[in-house]
Amino acid sequence: MADTYDIIVIGGGPGGYVAAIRAAQLGFKTAVVEREHLGGICLNWGCIPTKALLRSAEIFHYAEHGANYGLKIEKPGFDIADVVKRSRGVSAQLNGGVGMLLKKNKVDVIWGEARIEKAPQGGPVEISVGKMKKPAVEPQNPVPKTVLGEGTYKAKHVIVATGARPRVLPGIEPDGDRIWTYFEAMKPKAMPKSLVVMGSGAIGIEFASFYRTMGAEVTVVELLPQILPVEDAEIAGVARKQLEKLGIRFMTDAKVTKVAKGADGVSVDIEAKGKIETLKAERLISAVGVQGNSEGLNLEGVGVAIERGIVKTDGLGRTNVAGIYAIGDVAGPPMLAHKAEHEGVICVEAIKGLHPHPMKKEHIPGCTYCQPQVASVGLTEAKAKESGRELKIGRFRFIGNGKAIALGEPEGMVKTIFDAKTGELLGAHMVGAEVTELIQGFVVAMGLETTEEDLMHTVFPHPTLSETMHESVLDAYGRVIHM
Repeated sequence: MADTYDIIVIGGGPGGYVAAIRAAQLGFKTAVVEREHLGGICLNWGCIPTKALLRSAEIFHYAEHGANYGLKIEKPGFDIADVVKRSRGVSAQLNGGVGMLLKKNKVDVIWGEARIEKAPQGGPVEISVGKMKKPAVEPQNPVPKTVLGEGTYKAKHVIVATGARPRVLPGIEPDGDRIWTYFEAMKPKAMPKSLVVMGSGAIGIEFASFYRTMGAEVTVVELLPQILPVEDAEIAGVARKQLEKLGIRFMTDAKVTKVAKGADGVSVDIEAKGKIETLKAERLISAVGVQGNSEGLNLEGVGVAIERGIVKTDGLGRTNVAGIYAIGDVAGPPMLAHKAEHEGVICVEAIKGLHPHPMKKEHIPGCTYCQPQVASVGLTEAKAKESGRELKIGRFRFIGNGKAIALGEPEGMVKTIFDAKTGELLGAHMVGAEVTELIQGFVVAMGLETTEEDLMHTVFPHPTLSETMHESVLDAYGRVIHM
């Protein structure tokens, strides 16, 4: 006889485990099915461990430039094995923490690979759980032997939160040796002397920043004219100049047409402006995006609508089949952990009948943790102009901010975009030190429908980098003080 739950979540990543915890808080009997490791890609092989690597690179950078701060530091060095070990340790600690949170909230964890077998109209959804998938990488905390696993389970509601995986281009398939995805780039056995990074989105730029800071020669190839293609063009331009000063070479409007592997590296043919240039490097990192994990679940077999690997949902996580929901990367862009978490909460609260507000994707911030950092929310200048509105745009450079100068980080900028008639904040874009921590101020402002007047009358503490936010707003209305 099948075990029956109110809610079963398929996938224990950020969206899945948060949805499960919120469901338990609301009194639902809840289980999570996980085939590899709790915390998903974000915690184990994405957001968290990359930030640990980038932190090591940041400290190494400051040590190398200690003289800029009046310090005498003998030639610093590093052991890449120790850098990777620290990163993996951070993931392991948080991985175990997710398990404790689920246990604390009385959420069952079912280990194995799920498949939806039946989704009868008005009846419970039936799933089968098979053996655990052999992980592409070993889980940080081994699965206990005495756990729920293979079998048949039923639930009134099933939430699919299976995440995404690296997109693979034909002819440039990762081999774990010379051609890497973020899995291999996260745990190099030795520090490569040279790299080609294919793709300049957040993943590609973060790895380019890490490896260049640690001493590798790095070339980034981007198909589009602009690096960081989803960002405001002006902000992306500032970031590019700073990354080029770090020593990264960019090839935009360029396409990798062929990769040949050899005993000592790769030979990469790159087409740009009608010409082919061949680069040789020890490794190539493929960072051309991700695709949803919608296969193997029998979703289409039970009638769930899927388009290009993405499960189609409304703003509350509901699919076209009653009792089946989808959240996070598998439900489409933006493919970000914080979007998945919030979607999970919205979905569960809608099931409970609490009438949550649908997800507003324009209010989801994006962050890239390179050096300098990049962060944004809302419309870019180009998108705002496409809307046909009259705009007021403010800019403030970090060179006018006392805290930025004291930190030795004067290269940066904040850009704000307002509707000239209503004062509505349409978008905010930032590049510079710690902007990934600052952006939430603008996210809150947009969520509260704050106008330019509210922001201008807000008192920002001094000396802080946040003052650049205030000055950018003032600049949009001709009232900037320190520039």
